Amino acid sequence: MRPKKLFLLDAMALIYRAHFAFIKNPRITSKGVNTSAVFGFTNTLLEVIKKEKPTHIAVCFDTKAPTFRHVEFPEYKANREAQPEDISVAIPLVKQLVKAMNIPLLELDGFEADDIIGTIAKKAPKDEFDVYMYTPDKDYGQLVDEHIFLYKPAFMGNSIEVQGVAEILAKWDVERIDQVIDMLGLMGDKVDNIPGIPGVGEKTACKLLKEYGSVEGILENADKIPNKIGEKIREGKESAILSKHLARIDINVPVDFVEEDLIISDPDNELLSSILDELEFRTLKTRILGTPKDAAGNPAPTEAKPKPKADMNQMSLFGAETNTEPDYEEPKEKDSIKTVVHEYHLIEGKEARQELMEYLLVQDEICFDTETTDVDATDAEIVGLSFSYRAKEGFYVPIPPKKEEAQAVMEEFRVVFENDKIKKIAQNLKYDMTILANYDIELKGELYDTMLAHYIIEPEQRHGMDYLANIYLNYEPVSIEELIGKKGKNQGNMRDVPHELIKEYASEDADITFQLKQVLDLELKKTGQEELLHTVEVPLVSVLSSMEREGVKLDVMALAELSETLQKDLVKAQSYIFEIAGVEFNVGSPKQLGEVLFEHMKIDDKPKKTPSGQYATGEDILSNYEAEHEIVKKILDFRELSKLKSTYVDALPLLISKKTGRIHTSYNQAVAATGRLSSTNPNLQNIPIRTERGREIRKAFIPRDENHLILSADYSQIELRIMASFSGDESMIEAFNNDIDIHSTTAAKVFSVDLADVDSDMRRKAKMVNFGIIYGISAFGLGQRLGIPRGEAKEIIDSYFLQFPKVKTFMDDCVNKAREMEYVETILGRRRYLKDINSRNQTNRGFAERNAINAPIQGSAADMIKVAMINIHDFMKKEKMKSKMILQVHDELVFDAHKSEIDFLKEKTHEFMVNAIKMNVKIDTGIGIGNNWLEAH
Repeated sequence: MRPKKLFLLDAMALIYRAHFAFIKNPRITSKGVNTSAVFGFTNTLLEVIKKEKPTHIAVCFDTKAPTFRHVEFPEYKANREAQPEDISVAIPLVKQLVKAMNIPLLELDGFEADDIIGTIAKKAPKDEFDVYMYTPDKDYGQLVDEHIFLYKPAFMGNSIEVQGVAEILAKWDVERIDQVIDMLGLMGDKVDNIPGIPGVGEKTACKLLKEYGSVEGILENADKIPNKIGEKIREGKESAILSKHLARIDINVPVDFVEEDLIISDPDNELLSSILDELEFRTLKTRILGTPKDAAGNPAPTEAKPKPKADMNQMSLFGAETNTEPDYEEPKEKDSIKTVVHEYHLIEGKEARQELMEYLLVQDEICFDTETTDVDATDAEIVGLSFSYRAKEGFYVPIPPKKEEAQAVMEEFRVVFENDKIKKIAQNLKYDMTILANYDIELKGELYDTMLAHYIIEPEQRHGMDYLANIYLNYEPVSIEELIGKKGKNQGNMRDVPHELIKEYASEDADITFQLKQVLDLELKKTGQEELLHTVEVPLVSVLSSMEREGVKLDVMALAELSETLQKDLVKAQSYIFEIAGVEFNVGSPKQLGEVLFEHMKIDDKPKKTPSGQYATGEDILSNYEAEHEIVKKILDFRELSKLKSTYVDALPLLISKKTGRIHTSYNQAVAATGRLSSTNPNLQNIPIRTERGREIRKAFIPRDENHLILSADYSQIELRIMASFSGDESMIEAFNNDIDIHSTTAAKVFSVDLADVDSDMRRKAKMVNFGIIYGISAFGLGQRLGIPRGEAKEIIDSYFLQFPKVKTFMDDCVNKAREMEYVETILGRRRYLKDINSRNQTNRGFAERNAINAPIQGSAADMIKVAMINIHDFMKKEKMKSKMILQVHDELVFDAHKSEIDFLKEKTHEFMVNAIKMNVKIDTGIGIGNNWLEAH
C-alpha cells in the first residue's frame, strides 16, 4: 500500500443515489426544502473520511455545459428523465457544504466528472498514491490499475466493495482492463443511450473479445463471423466504433494534479456550522463539530425527535433508519477549558519565574511547550514558555520580543532544561528542541514525545495534540485560530495576543500533553513497545533536530548552469524534433503534437485517440513508438528535461534560508506507517537519480567550505539482505556472505543456467523479481513492468519460489501470522496493523497480505538506519568531531566531512551501520567521497 490515499468522489452519482434512497420518506426542513440528497451525500462523505482516512480528497461534479459526447452524438443521454427539481436544489447546497469542509471541488465545462476523475487518477504519481474512485458507476472499471481502484457504495444490504484489477477482470470476464471499453462499445449502455451493436449482449461480447481481442479486431474479422451475429456486427460497425468512443473516459482533461490542493484539511467550522444550521442537520452538526453551546458556554438543549418508521430502501443503502438523521450514538459531551476546573497561571517578572523554577526543579517529570512566531523552527522566535507537572494546572511565561532580553530570560530556564534528572515531556519534541537550540539551550535527561508515542501505538492515525485529546481525554482544546485568526495572509501573530489569553491557550497545551503522556504510557505497555519509543524514536529526535539545523549548502551557480544547460538541451531537442518533423509546432501542445505525429508523419496508421477525438500522446502511448521513431525519443527527452528544469533545478534555490544560506529540509518522523522517515521542503526522497540529467541535481549539494567534502554511506541491498535473514534461505545468505551478485545468482537459478551464462536480460528480470517479491508483486504487475505476457511472468515467479522455497515459506508464515494477530512486527517490535487481512474483499485482503510481507522487511530497514543514525550521532558528538551528518535519504546517510576526519569517519560510519542490528547475513555499505553529493554517491 502506498503512503498516500486519494479519494475522488463522483458527486452527481452519489447525489442521485442519496436522493432516491429517501424517496419514500424525504427529509423536509421547516421551510419546506427537501434536503434528502444533501443529507445522504454528507453522510457518505463523513463515512469515507472516518473509515478510510484519506490523506487527499476531491469531489468532482458535472456541469450543465454540453460535453464532446453530446456534440458528437446529440442522442447521448437523451433518454434520461429531466433532473428532479429537488436534486437541482440540492446541488448548490452540496457544493456549499463541500467548500465549507475545505474539500477541493473539481468541475470543468465540456467534461463529465468521470473524465476529471480519470485524469486526476492517472496523473497521481504511481509510486506515492493509491487512488479510490468513489462511485456506483460501473464504467469506471476501465480506469482501474494496480494503484487505482473502484470504490463502490454499499447497496441493497451489500457492503462497500473495492474493486481492483482482479475484480474488474472477473466481473467483465475479460483478459485486459482496456477491454472494459470494448465491452461497453459492443453492448452499449441504455442509461447513457450509447447504442452499441443491437442484438449483442454481454455473453456474446465476451465470446467475441476472447477470440478477437478488441472492437477493432472484431470488425476486421466480421466477414469470418457466421450466422446472425456476423450480420449484426457488419451492420453495426459504425455504431460500435462510435459507442466505444463515447464510452471511453477521457484521461487528458486540461486539469492539473496539484497534490497540495488535495490534502485533506480541517473544515471551516464557522461556515460549516452556519450551513448545517440552515439545513437543520442537528445530529450531523454535533457529530462533526461537537455538542453545541449556549451563550454562556453551556451545552445547549437538543430537540427530541420522533423516530419514523424505517424504509427498507434507506436501510439497505445507509445501514440504519435514515429517513430522519441516522441512529448514530450520541457522542459524549466534550470537556473543554470552559467546563473543566483548572489553574493556569501567568508568570511575569524575574521573582515569579524564580519561584516557578523552584517547583520545576523538584519534579521527576515536567511537560513543556514553546509558543513562537513561526511554524518553521529555523526561522521562529520564541514568544513564551508553558509548563505543567500536574493535571489541570499549568504555567505560562511570556518572553520579551527583543533578542537580548529574550536570551536573558531563556538563560534563567537553562538550569531546568539541562537538568538530566528531570524527564521532559513534549508534543512534537523536535520542534521545541530546535527552538531551544536557537537560544543555545540543550535538552538533557530522559525525554518523552506524545506525538511519537501515539505514532508507535497507532501508526496510521493522526497524531496531533487536538486529535489525541479528543480520542483519549474526550477534551476539545482551544483552537489557535481563536487567538490569531484563520490560516491565510490575514492570520495574526502570537506576539499580538494579550498575555492573559495566551496563558490559557499555552498552559492548556502543556497540561493536556502532560495528561496524554500518562494515558499513552499505559497503551505502550499493553503492546510492549516502550523500548522502541525510548531507545529509537525519542533518541532520534535530537539527531534529526541537529541535521535540520545544520542544513546543506547548495551550489546556486551549479544549478544556474544546469538550468542554462537544460534550456539549451530543450532548444536543441526542439530543433531536432522540428528537423525530423519537417515542420515547427508547439512541442508542449498534445493537440499539435498528435497532428504532427499521426497526420503529418503518419507514424501509425491506426493511432489511439482520446474521447474528444484528439490523438493520444501520453508517455505510455509514445513509449510504444520510441524504439522505431527517433522523433518520439526526442519528444520524451524534451518532456523529461522540461520537468527537471521547472520542478527541481529552478525551484531548489528558492528554498535557501536567508538566515543561514543553506537548505534546511524538515524530517517527518511520524508520517510513514512503515517507520521510514520522509522529508519536506525539499522532499529529498523525490530528487531524481535515474537519468543522467536528473543525477546532476545532486551535483549542487556541496560541502560547507574548502575544508570539507561530502561523504555518502548507503546500505547495499538492505531489504533483500533482511529478507534473506528472515527467511533463512541458504542460497541467498551464501550469495550475500560471499559478495556474489544476488541478481545474477537469482537469474542463474530461475532460468536454470550457470552463473557465468547469465546475460543482462536475465539479470534485469531477476532484479525485478527480487525487489518485486518484497512487495508481493503479482504476475500481472511483473508482466507490466517487464513488458512480457502475464503467463511468462507467472512462470518466472513460480520458478523463483521453486528455487527459493524458504522465501515462499517465510511469506506464507507472514500472512498466516498476520491473519491470526491482525498485525505484523519489525525486528524491533514496530507494529503495522492490518485490519483487512481477513477481509472477504479480495482487493482489500490482497493489500493487507502484501503489507504483511513487506512491512516487517521495510520497517526493519527503517529501524536499522535509525539505530545507525543515533549511534553515529552520539559517537561524533562524544568525539567532538568537526564533521556533521546532514542528510538522510532512503537507505543513505550524507555527511559534511572535515578532510582531517574522513578516514576515521568512513571507518566508523561503516562499522555503526553494519552493526546497527545483528542479523545472520552480512550487511554491507557503499561509501563514497566527493566535492558534491553526485561525486560521493
